Amino acid sequence: MRTIPEKTRKRIFEIIQIGNKGDFLSRFFDIFIVLVIICNISVLFLETFSSLEAYRNLFRVIEAVTVFIFCVEYILRIWTADLLYPEKSRGKAILQFLFSFDGIVDLLTILPFFFLTGFVVFRILRVARIFHLFRINAQYDSFHVITSVLYEKKNAILSSVFIILVLILGASLCMYSVEHTAQPEAYDNALSCIWWSVSTVFTVGYGDIYPVTILGRVMAVVITFLGVGAVAIPTGIISAGFVEHYTRLQRGTTVEEFKRSTVSALVDEASSMAGCSIRQTEVEQHICITALIRGELVVVPEDEIVIRPGDILVYLHL
Repeated sequence: MRTIPEKTRKRIFEIIQIGNKGDFLSRFFDIFIVLVIICNISVLFLETFSSLEAYRNLFRVIEAVTVFIFCVEYILRIWTADLLYPEKSRGKAILQFLFSFDGIVDLLTILPFFFLTGFVVFRILRVARIFHLFRINAQYDSFHVITSVLYEKKNAILSSVFIILVLILGASLCMYSVEHTAQPEAYDNALSCIWWSVSTVFTVGYGDIYPVTILGRVMAVVITFLGVGAVAIPTGIISAGFVEHYTRLQRGTTVEEFKRSTVSALVDEASSMAGCSIRQTEVEQHICITALIRGELVVVPEDEIVIRPGDILVYLHL
C-alpha cells in the first residue's frame, strides 16, 4: 500500500489549517466550510417549521452531507496534528488537538447527529467554527486577539464582576428590608429578591416584581443608576484592552523594521529557551527581554508568555 507523500500531507495541512489569504485553495476551503456551516444551521432552524414538514427528508439529507464534510475535515485535522504542534511527538500532538478548543468544538458538532440529536446547544456550536474564517495564520488570528485581551485584562474583569455581584447581593438585601412587609409574597426572602436585583442592575426591568413603597422606589432608582455604571466597567476594560492591543501592533509595523530599530540590543534565536516563560528566562539568563519576534509578529514580552521554538528574542544584558 502506497503511503501519501509528506509533501502532499503538508499541503493538505496548509489548506485546512493555516488559512493563508494569499493561498487560493486555503481561502476557498475557509469560505466553503463557512457556507457548509451556514447551510447546516439553516436546516436546524427550518426543521422547526411545521409548514415545511414536506421537506423534512430533504433537510435530513442536507444535514447528513454537511456532517459528512465535518467528519472528513475532523479526520484530516487529526491526521495533520503533528504539523500543527511540530515540537511534540505525533501521539502527543493528536492528543493536544483532541483536547484543544477547536478539537472539542469539532467533535461536539459531529456527535449530536449520531448520538445527541436533542442537544441543540451542541449542534449550534458549529457557529463557533466560523472563527476559522478570520484566521490570519496558525499563530495569530482574530479569535486569538479576543482571548489575548481577555487574558491580559482578566484581573480587572474579575474585579468588576465581583463589584457587580456585590451590588446585586446588596440590592437584594436592601429591597427585602423595605419591601418584605408590603409585599411578603414577591419579596419572600433575600434570595428571592436576587431576580429583581439582577433585572434592575442590568437595566432589563421585566416588571413582574417591582417596589410599591416610596423608600423602595427611591432605592430602585439609585440601584438602577449604579447598575448602569457597574455594567459599563467590564465593557470599558475590554474596549481599552483592544485599543492597547492594536496600538502595539501598529507600533510593531514589520519585523525587519523592528530589527533595524534595535541597534543597541542583542537579537538571538531562542530555541534553547523554548518552554520557559519570559520571566524565567530573564532571571536565569540575567537579561532584560525587550521584544519577542514570533513569525511575522513583534510580541510584547509579558512575564507569563512562554517561549516557543523558532522565536527570536531582542534583549539587553543586565
